Amino acid sequence: MSRSRDAAEIPMQEPLTPAMFHVLLALADGEKHGYAILKEVARRTEGKVRLSAGTLYGIIKRLNAEDWIVESTKRPVAGLDDERRRYYRLTERGRRVAMNEARRLEELVAMARNKKLFSKPELA
Repeated sequence: MSRSRDAAEIPMQEPLTPAMFHVLLALADGEKHGYAILKEVARRTEGKVRLSAGTLYGIIKRLNAEDWIVESTKRPVAGLDDERRRYYRLTERGRRVAMNEARRLEELVAMARNKKLFSKPELA
């Protein structure tokens, strides 16, 4: 299994919980506030994953403590913002962790395909 230099900079980690991975994925394309993260996860999974506010903020607290995300200091234009909202973004470390997890999942799917667990190949 070949790993990129960036992936090697993050020590081996335990697999992320699905909810943690979904939060990291939601932030992969830019900053979001908590409610936007909840909506993104529900939309992207077609409602199969719905995080509660309590679950989300517990995950945010943990990801922040691990230095995988940070609260953003940038704010939208005052008229488009609610000052109570906190915006979060991935750190470089968080992006590498998410990439490592995506690779791990990709390897598992490849193993399942090799074992013929899928009745027919699906196009990506």
